[in-house]
Amino acid sequence: MSLTPPLNLNNDGWLSPARHCPSPHCDERPDGDISLLVVHCISLPPGRFGGPHIDRLFLGNLNPNEDPYFAGIHQLKVSAHCLIRRDGELVQYVPFNKRAWHAGLSCFEGRERCNDFSIGIELEGTDTGSYTAAQYRQLTAVSRLLLAHYPAITPARIVGHSDIAPGRKTDPGTGFDWDFVERLQEAP
Repeated sequence: MSLTPPLNLNNDGWLSPARHCPSPHCDERPDGDISLLVVHCISLPPGRFGGPHIDRLFLGNLNPNEDPYFAGIHQLKVSAHCLIRRDGELVQYVPFNKRAWHAGLSCFEGRERCNDFSIGIELEGTDTGSYTAAQYRQLTAVSRLLLAHYPAITPARIVGHSDIAPGRKTDPGTGFDWDFVERLQEAP
């Protein structure tokens, strides 16, 4: 699988190349290792792809009058570290050294507050649909970089939102190909 262009991570926790949209919905991490990668999915409005609405939600300026669904979520203070759009575009909202607000009420291996020690990657999609080859290529590239940079993140510690918030969340959903984790071991 060819992954181009190569990704770089600077000392401030920002990826390049990526479109940077700094979110106010983040804060300092508590001391400790970054040791978990959480895969999510999002589409706004639900089931529709493209447009500026995901950016606006994570930046805190989603207009509640643009869609009836937005009236119930526009006030949320949420973010993710990155979003991978359907065409593979990579958008970063929060540097990896900061805590993004993506997991909510969550627990992994008996440890609560997964935002404290995780990185959240959103895929533009739905928890009932499938994802694109471009998204898997980009997710693989980002995951390989994170595995190299944060040794406490291992393939066994790449999980779905549904794994850390069972009964509350179902993403990335039944259409997500978890074999991508096994392919992380293959040569690029």
